[in-house]
Amino acid sequence: MTRRQKDLHRVLSLFLVLRMVETVSGARGPFTGTHMSSPFSASDVKQTPTADVYIQCREVCGLNVSDRCDFIRTNPDCRSEGGYLNYLEGIFCHLPPNLLPLAITLYAFWLLYLFLILGVTAAKFFCPNLSAICTLLKLSHNVAGVTFLAFGNGAPDIFSALVAFSDPRTAGLALGALFGAGVLVTTVVAGGIAILRPFTAASRPFLRDIVFYMVAVFLTFTALYLGRVTLAWALGYLGLYVFYVLTVVVCTWLYRWQRRRSLVYSMPGTPEMLSNSEVEPVSSNSYDYSEEYRPLLFYQETTAQILARALNPLDYRKWRNKSVYWRALKVLKLPVEFLLLLTVPVVDPDKDDGNWKRPLNCLHLVISPLVLALTLQSGAYGIYEIGGLFPVWAVVVIVGTALAAVTFFATSNSEPPRFHWLFAFLGFLTSALWINAAATEVVNILRSLGVVFRLSNTVLGLTLLAWGNSIGDAFSDFTLARQGYPRMAFAACFGGIILNILVGVGLGCLLQISRSHAEVKLEPDGLLVWVLAGALGLSLVCSLVSVPLQCFQLNKVYGFCLLLFYVTFLVVALLTEFGVIHLKSV
Repeated sequence: MTRRQKDLHRVLSLFLVLRMVETVSGARGPFTGTHMSSPFSASDVKQTPTADVYIQCREVCGLNVSDRCDFIRTNPDCRSEGGYLNYLEGIFCHLPPNLLPLAITLYAFWLLYLFLILGVTAAKFFCPNLSAICTLLKLSHNVAGVTFLAFGNGAPDIFSALVAFSDPRTAGLALGALFGAGVLVTTVVAGGIAILRPFTAASRPFLRDIVFYMVAVFLTFTALYLGRVTLAWALGYLGLYVFYVLTVVVCTWLYRWQRRRSLVYSMPGTPEMLSNSEVEPVSSNSYDYSEEYRPLLFYQETTAQILARALNPLDYRKWRNKSVYWRALKVLKLPVEFLLLLTVPVVDPDKDDGNWKRPLNCLHLVISPLVLALTLQSGAYGIYEIGGLFPVWAVVVIVGTALAAVTFFATSNSEPPRFHWLFAFLGFLTSALWINAAATEVVNILRSLGVVFRLSNTVLGLTLLAWGNSIGDAFSDFTLARQGYPRMAFAACFGGIILNILVGVGLGCLLQISRSHAEVKLEPDGLLVWVLAGALGLSLVCSLVSVPLQCFQLNKVYGFCLLLFYVTFLVVALLTEFGVIHLKSV
C-alpha cells in the first residue's frame, strides 16, 4: 500500500469516527433520511493531523471498494446542493463495482436526454411565451431581440451557469461552459456559416458585438486573476449588459434616422445602405397550407375533444412526410412534449384565439403552480409543512383547483377571457423552472462523471456542457445560413454569447452573494482555465483584425481557418488536462 493510499484511509477512518460520534449524540445522518451537517466544510477538509493531502471527492476511486460508499456519504465535497437524484451514491453505493461501465453508459444516455429536454422546453414553450410577453408589452423588435428573445435562446446556458455558480465546487464548470461555448460559437458555428454561404457581414453590428464581448471576456479574465467576484463586480456585469442593450437601441435609431435622410436625397435601396443594413429580407412566398385541411362543414368540438387535441404532441400529416431520422427523434420527444403540454401553458398572439384551450388551461391552473412548488429549490419549499401539519403543495393544489373551477364555469371554449394574457407569465415561470431543474441534473451528472474519470470541472464544461447547450443554436444558425440568411445567423453568434456570459456570470454570482452574504471565490483548475480564456481572447482578436482586412467579406477560407483554430484549441486543452502540457515548477 502506497503512502497516498495510507493517508486516504486515515482520513476516511477519521470521518467514520466523527460520524459514529454524531450518531451516538443523537444527530441524524443520511441513513436516517435527513441531511446530516458535518463539522467540516468543503474548504476545511484540506489538511488533517494525519494527512497532508487535499481530500477531494474524486479521490474516491483510489480507495478500496468496501470504503467508497462511506466516503461518498461522509465527505462534504461529494454532496450535491440540489437536484433530485444522487448520482455518486448510485454508482458507489447501489451498484456493484463490476457494473460501473453500465452505470456510466446509462448516465451518458440520461445526459443526452436531459439536453433534449432542455432544447424542447426552450424552443417550444419558453421562447413562445417570451415572444408573447414581448408582444403584450409592445416592445420593439430590437429591444426584444437583445433582451427577452436572446434570453430565451440562451436559457440552457444561463440556467446551467446559475446552477453551477450556486456551489463553489462547480464554479469551474460554469466558467468552462461559458468560455467553451464562446470558443465553439465564434469558431465552429461562425466558420460553418461562412463555409455554407459566403457573405458580407454587417460592419457596425459586427464591430459593436465583438468589442462588447471582448470587454466581457476581459472582465471574467480579471475576476479569475483576482480569484473572487464581489457584489460590485457582479453588478458591473449586469450594468454592462444594460449598456449593451441601450447601445443596440441607440444604434438602431441612428441607422433608421440616417436611412430616412438618405431616402430623401437618393434612390432607396442603394448598395451603400444595403451593405450595413441590420435587417434581413424576409421571403414573402409563404402559403398557409392549413387552409386546405379545414373542414367544409363547421362543427362544435366538445370539451373532451378539445382537451385530447391539445394534449396530442404529434401532427399526423407532418409524420407521414418526414424522414425516418425525424420520426425516431420525435418518438424520443413525445413523452417530454406531452408532459410539458400538460404542465406549461403557451400563449400565441398570432392566433385568433391566442391558443386558448379552456379545459387544458384550467388544468394548468392546478398543475403549473404545483410544478412551481415542487421544482423550486428541488422541491424544498413544496414539501415544507405549514405549522408542521399541512404541506405547501397541498395548499397550492386546493387554491389552484378553486381557481380552475371558477375559470371553467366563467369562460367558454370558443372565446378566450380577457385575463388570458396572464397565462403567458405562468408559462414563462413554469418552463423556466423546468429548464432549471434539467440544468441542475446536467451539472450533477457532469460532476459525477468528473469524479469517476478524475476530470476537472473546467474540461467537462468546455466539452460536454458547452457542446450540449450549443448544439441547438448551431443547427439553427446553419439552417438560417442555408435558407439565405447568413448575416442574421452570424449576428446571432455574437449577440447570444454576450448575454450568456454577462447575465450568466453576473446574475449567478449575484444570487450566490445574496444567499451567502459573502463574495464568490473563484479557484481556477490549474493551467486549463487560462488556456481556455486565452484561446477565446485570441479567437476574438483574430476575427476583429481579419474580418475588416477582408472588407467584411467572409469566405470559405476564413471558415476553415476558424475550424482549424478550434481543433487546435481542443487538442491543447485536452493535453493540458492530462498533464502533457504543464508549467515547470520553479
